[in-house]
Parts: sequence; structure tokens; C-alpha cells
Amino acid sequence: MLTPKTISRLEKTIWILLYGGLLSLVLGLFTQRVDDDLGLTLVIGGGVAAALGAVLIYVRSRVRANTEK
Repeated sequence: MLTPKTISRLEKTIWILLYGGLLSLVLGLFTQRVDDDLGLTLVIGGGVAAALGAVLIYVRSRVRANTEK
């Protein structure tokens, strides 16, 4: 059980990882045309970040808020 503040922080982290990861992934795909090594690094890093965001969505679905005081 987590506090509402911690859950809010977790939700913000999820969206940052998802959107940032997908943006990096797409940027890496376009960068690969010019620099293959840099593009591949961006694709892998973005994919890992987006996957971590998806895993945190699952974690968030299983966590309950601590409403007791």
C-alpha cells in the first residue's frame, strides 16, 4: 500500500518513460540513416524506457492506495 503522493509520482514516471522512450525510439530510427551506431543506441534505449513504462503500468494496476490515517 502506497501513499497517494507516491502513486502520483509513479504515474508521472510512467508517462515520462512511455513518451520519452517512444520519442527516442522514433528519433533513433531516423538517425540510423546517417549514423548507424548512434541510431541503434537511441532505438535500444528508447525501447527499454518504453518497456519499463509498460511494466510500471502493470505494477500500478496491482497497487492499492493507503487511505487509512
